[in-house]
Amino acid sequence: MTVIDPETQTGWVPEADEADDDEEMPLSLRLSIADTLTLGNATCGFMAVYFTTTGILIPHLTGSQESGMARHSAATAVILMLCAAVFDLFDGLVARKLRSSPMGAELDNLSDLISFGLAPAYFVLVYGMVADDAHQRVAAVGAIVVLLAVVLRLARFSCVTVKDGTFQGMPSPFGALTVVSIVLLELPFEATLLAVVGTAWLMVSRVEYPKPRGVLAVAMLGWIVSAMGMLAAWAFDAPGGQVLLQMGCALQIVLAATIPLFATARRVNTFRDNRREARAAQIP
Repeated sequence: MTVIDPETQTGWVPEADEADDDEEMPLSLRLSIADTLTLGNATCGFMAVYFTTTGILIPHLTGSQESGMARHSAATAVILMLCAAVFDLFDGLVARKLRSSPMGAELDNLSDLISFGLAPAYFVLVYGMVADDAHQRVAAVGAIVVLLAVVLRLARFSCVTVKDGTFQGMPSPFGALTVVSIVLLELPFEATLLAVVGTAWLMVSRVEYPKPRGVLAVAMLGWIVSAMGMLAAWAFDAPGGQVLLQMGCALQIVLAATIPLFATARRVNTFRDNRREARAAQIP
C-alpha cells in the first residue's frame, strides 16, 4: 500500500519495498570474473606509469646516471603493458564463455584508456624529456596525439557497429605496443615522432584488423610471451639482449605496417570481384 503525505502529495514507499530494492541492486553491480580481469588490465597500466616515472623520469631530473635502473624500469613498464594486453585478451574470452556484468563494457573502455592510451602516451612524453636528441615540447605533442587517438578509437568502438570478426582501425593494445616499440628502437627523433603519429592515425583509421580469436589469439599470446622474454633479456643485459630487443621491436613495427596493406589489398580484391559479378549478372 502507498501512503500519501498530505503536505507533499507524494507517494511514500514502505520500508519493505526499499529493502527489496537494496537486495536487488548488488546483483547489477556485482563484478564477474571477466570484470576482475579488466581491473587487472587497469592496474597494469597504472603501474606502467609508476615505473616510467620512478625509474626513468625522476632519476633523470635528479641527475642520476644509473642507466641500468632506467633500462630495468623501461622494460618493467613495457612488460606491464604486455600483461595488460593479456588481461584484455582474456577478459573478452571469459566474458563470451561465462558472463560479464552490465558494467563490463564501460570497465573495459576505461581500463584500455589507462593501459593503452595514458601509459604509452606518457612513455613517449618521458622519452622526449630524457633522450639526447629529443625535443620535449614536440614529444609532448606526439604524446597528446597518441592519447587522443585512443580516446577517439574507444569512443567510436562504443558507437559504431562493424562486421563480426574485425576491428575498424588498429586495436589500441596493438597500437600501444607499436608505439613503445618505436621508442625502444631508438631511431632518430624525427623518424620516431613520425612513426608514432602514423601509428596513432592507424588507430583511428578505417583499416580493418582481425579480432584475436582461435588460432590468432594463441599466436598473439605467444608473441606477447616472446616479447616479455626479449625485454627481460635486455633489462638484465643478457648476451644478445640488445639485438633481441631490436629484432622484437622491428618485427612489431613491420606487423603494424603490413597488416593494413594486406587488409587494403583484400578490400580491393573484394571490390573487384563484386564488380565482376555485377557485370556478369547484367549480361543476358
